[in-house]
Amino acid sequence: MTSHPIAGSPLGRETAYPTHYDPGLLYPIPRALGRAPLGIAGYALPFIGHDRWQVFELSWLDTHGKPQVATATLLVPADSPSLIESKSLKLYLNSFNAGRFADAEAVRTRIEADLSRAAGAPVVLTFGLPRQGTPDAAFCIDTLDVAIDHYGPPDAALLQADASQPVEETLHSALLKSNCPVTGQPDWADITVAYAGPRIDAASLLRYLASFREHAEFHEQCVERIFTDLLVHCAPQRLSVEARYTRRGGLDINPWRATPGSGAPGAMRSPRQ
Repeated sequence: MTSHPIAGSPLGRETAYPTHYDPGLLYPIPRALGRAPLGIAGYALPFIGHDRWQVFELSWLDTHGKPQVATATLLVPADSPSLIESKSLKLYLNSFNAGRFADAEAVRTRIEADLSRAAGAPVVLTFGLPRQGTPDAAFCIDTLDVAIDHYGPPDAALLQADASQPVEETLHSALLKSNCPVTGQPDWADITVAYAGPRIDAASLLRYLASFREHAEFHEQCVERIFTDLLVHCAPQRLSVEARYTRRGGLDINPWRATPGSGAPGAMRSPRQ
């Protein structure tokens, strides 16, 4: 994706630290902008899913001015009209630092209302974080001895699958890296691909994931690109793709996309989170 509506916005520029609660800091970006190049239009999505944000730095003042701290997990549905840009979410959550609230429940309902308005769909906040762990029974493709020389743009033609060998398996890699389209900073993630159908050549998947290395796109859009490319080029009957990005500014994001009818993966933090 080469263009999005950030002209005149605070994104990518030095921004004053918020000194009061301000929902106006949230900057939603229409998901349609990233989906159009993938051939996804309107509400006929080829996947279900969510974006799970993990919040490590949340604070506010009680009615007596005493600071309170918490961690939290946010769930934004994948069918919401807009995603929420990460820097704006960080600034918004920091705006609670100087705000006085009656209790944690008042903070929760306020955040849910503001984020739901920005995303255009119900967003759910729960206090606390998932446990750390690694996917059960997943084969790590990073151990393969593979020569790689293409690091962008993402090339779906690298993907190969063997229809004569139907399998059901889970593949995992810690080598996904792309770049933020706003700041140019690197984004790092573990990724898990669970599927049933023609056997995906693991070496081809590793080469394909490496082709994101110099690519600039939002986390959510990268995962939707990976899901769509696997669906088109490997023809699985069932597919689930989840990326767990490392933390930046007290936040990490975990987009998950899957074929309709799939069960959501258990909420879990990777060792790098």
